[in-house]
Amino acid sequence: MSEQKTGSTRRDFLLRTISIAPAMAIGSGLGSLAVAPAAASAAETPQATGPQQARDYQPTWFTPEEFAFIRAAVARLIPADDRGPGALEAGVPEYIDRQMNTPYATGANWYMQGPFHSDADKALGYQLPLVPRDIYRLGLADADALAKQQHGKVFAQLNAEQQDAFLQALESGNAALPQLPAKTFFSFLLQNTREGFFSDPIHGGNQGLVGWKLINFPGARADFMDWVERGERYTLPPVGIRGERS
Repeated sequence: MSEQKTGSTRRDFLLRTISIAPAMAIGSGLGSLAVAPAAASAAETPQATGPQQARDYQPTWFTPEEFAFIRAAVARLIPADDRGPGALEAGVPEYIDRQMNTPYATGANWYMQGPFHSDADKALGYQLPLVPRDIYRLGLADADALAKQQHGKVFAQLNAEQQDAFLQALESGNAALPQLPAKTFFSFLLQNTREGFFSDPIHGGNQGLVGWKLINFPGARADFMDWVERGERYTLPPVGIRGERS
């Protein structure tokens, strides 16, 4: 967020940081998905996508209040602009909610035995006794309480400028959350937002394949080896695992 002060610069920052395009399946580590390499120079030639809205979705794990925060936050992290829909329109909130019902959310494949040392060397890896479900439940409650304290409103009711400033404070650690580090909560929210925007639509996000079209990623096509040595732009539209096409 510190480098992303407007919708345009946020989208530019996103594209600059995409060196791999996620053809994703539920995986391990702090992120819930694994990634596969993108087509060469995909991030250099983003494709415009038409207007769209995410399909109607009712959360199964988040409360309505928590889901309102998620919807508002992802809309600021990857906003819609003249190059296409953002995270909200791509269904990222649905993706994140669905992830809360997977082994990833409960840390099923994490080593979660103590001791836990929050001040340990970062090279030692994640050091909190909290799994993703805990991070979201505690972080969302603390963040909305802080927003009420600062503005008299929950995060979802703030204007765009206030929401950006609030997210920047979480990212930098300048906002104090009582139950977990603000940076940890923000990092999970940002990582899952990125994953949802670039995941295969089978997981709930990247609806309309808007993330893949933005970076010219071919998706789950069975074979495109005949294009490898052409030295030209790949022109065929992306395809999802279930056969979705743009």
